[in-house]
Amino acid sequence: MKRTEIKSLLSIEESNENILVKGWVRTKRESKNVAFIALNDGSTINNIQIVADVNTFDETLLKKINTGACISAQGNWIASAGGKQAFELHAEKINVLGEADPDEYPLQPKRHSLEFLRELAHLRPRTNTFSAIMRVRHTLAYGIHKYFNDKGFVYMNTPIITGSDAEGAGEMFKVTTLPENNPPKNERGEVDYTQDFFGKATNLTVSGQLQAELGAMALSKVYTFGPTFRAENSNTTRHLAEFWMVEPEVAFNDINDNQDLAEDFLKQVIKYTLDTCKDDLAFLNKRAFEEEKNKPQNERNELSLLERLEFVISNEFERITYTEAIDILRNSKPNKKKKFNYLVSDWGIDLQSEHERFLVEKHFKKPVIIVDYPASIKAFYMKLNDDKKTVRGMDILFPGIGEIVGGSEREENLEKLKEGMKKVGIPEEELSWYLDTRKYGTAPHSGFGLGFERLVLFVTGMSNIRDIIPFPRTPQNAEF
Repeated sequence: MKRTEIKSLLSIEESNENILVKGWVRTKRESKNVAFIALNDGSTINNIQIVADVNTFDETLLKKINTGACISAQGNWIASAGGKQAFELHAEKINVLGEADPDEYPLQPKRHSLEFLRELAHLRPRTNTFSAIMRVRHTLAYGIHKYFNDKGFVYMNTPIITGSDAEGAGEMFKVTTLPENNPPKNERGEVDYTQDFFGKATNLTVSGQLQAELGAMALSKVYTFGPTFRAENSNTTRHLAEFWMVEPEVAFNDINDNQDLAEDFLKQVIKYTLDTCKDDLAFLNKRAFEEEKNKPQNERNELSLLERLEFVISNEFERITYTEAIDILRNSKPNKKKKFNYLVSDWGIDLQSEHERFLVEKHFKKPVIIVDYPASIKAFYMKLNDDKKTVRGMDILFPGIGEIVGGSEREENLEKLKEGMKKVGIPEEELSWYLDTRKYGTAPHSGFGLGFERLVLFVTGMSNIRDIIPFPRTPQNAEF
């Protein structure tokens, strides 16, 4: 008999005979004559109740049905006499597919801390919280592909192994097959990477942007969605060493088009997820509410998780310049009373997360797009404004997150791009292929990068980025 998924079964509001389900036991309780088994198969956050007559089943079998065990159950789907569920499965046959020793199984039916569950990343998807997060994450990813496909974008797979540093930051993981203890050296005493697998020094990519720009110069609209890596020794709740980036690049778009695309993209993807994951988001909304109650009054969110999501998709994002942002921050109460950890004084500073969140959560109380950043704090590829001081870069700030999107209009002028590379010490020969796009049929173009995990963080209401990726990679941690 073919298995019926629990999500599908719960939509059946009439009695049915001979239903087969398979899944993992969440709880089991027994009375003198009946055993009640809560079963979940991962298709939904909701469980079904299986009713087993203890006189029908062997006692040895029933003893094997413990929390964490995997079972199959066949029987009749009938109206429930209890008030917690409309229907339940009255079992006629039960098989234990995989046992779970109750003395060893670590996920017993009680509340576990997130810190404890991070040590059990291989098992935590069996909990309500993490099964909900994984389904929301999947829906967001599908919604992203759907959005760009519907808009006529071409999905472009960019290299994971690269010989260039797109950000110019140098925080990259080296990829090499050379011997660790005695690598070959050249006449200058340096490691001879001409003898390495690729014949040059290579790293794990920090971005697919540069290669996506190449695609945009032929296909007009492309996007990447893949893993990226940054060897930044940071243990904050917002950083991972391995994370996923969404990076569209569009020919003929200027900075205003770029802002419009990013805002519409975020709204549509969040709306799609709201419409698709109602049960999971309702659960996460309730969970977030309980978490908020434990925070000091002045740190609590004024809106619930669902209200924040609805607020984002129903309000226009505030658009301001970097200069306007600095003026607001400089004159703000937290700055004047020295409550900021990083006080705002001079124009040209790099905004910190506390500054970004103040603008979003306290001042405008809506998502904010900041444009026209100082050239000195932004990447070499951003287009220089006429004032020669600022670039056509943009960041989108979300409540609880800070920066969620970073992008710009790209510099299409060959000489200006060369100047920018020279300032950050990138040799022209290293990116000759990138410069070729400015030599042969250059065109104005723009793009942005979305940190996918930060979007998942916002939509799920979780507070630590390690809890919204299946197996987090952070300093001193590469388990599973």
